[in-house]
Amino acid sequence: MGNPALHRAATGPADASVRLRPLPEEVTQLLMAVGAPPRLGAHLRAVHDVARQLIDAFAAAWPQLSFDADAVSYGAATHDIGKVLHPHELTGAGNQHESAGYHLLLQHGAPERRARFARTHARWGAEDVTTEDQLVALADKIWKGQRQEDLEQLLVQRIAAATRDEPWSVFMRLDDVLTGIAAQAEERLSFQAQFSVS
Repeated sequence: MGNPALHRAATGPADASVRLRPLPEEVTQLLMAVGAPPRLGAHLRAVHDVARQLIDAFAAAWPQLSFDADAVSYGAATHDIGKVLHPHELTGAGNQHESAGYHLLLQHGAPERRARFARTHARWGAEDVTTEDQLVALADKIWKGQRQEDLEQLLVQRIAAATRDEPWSVFMRLDDVLTGIAAQAEERLSFQAQFSVS
């Protein structure tokens, strides 16, 4: 099974206070293969679970908004994989993991359309960024209860354009979704903190 702590972080039962979907098997195997620390597995699992919540909420609230749910799910589950190569960024600031993660995913057979999230999860305002990129970025913020106003406004504009709803109405609904997800931020942070960075 490789690293039991990493396997537990990625797929094992979380405590009763928070329910987290396990990471997809292909991602768990990849994390094992690259020697990811358990803390990274726990973080990716928390962000992946939040991304799945966002996917479900967006599909229910704005079915006219087209996006690739599988890409968002994979992107959230792998966005920080470059921290395997830059472990100091697990506990401190830094962006070296972004390019490193993109190249690591490509080396392990991920197609560019999936590997890109390692690069784009922190550049949600770039011109070529897609709805999928912004959803992964949003999951990476809201999992810990952090609100990112500029990112949220970009998504409001996208949704309003797709649905022809008034931006204020879209924002109110989005705010409800994010407030609900953020309510369990403490539990997700506590889950992540149970696992070591090495």
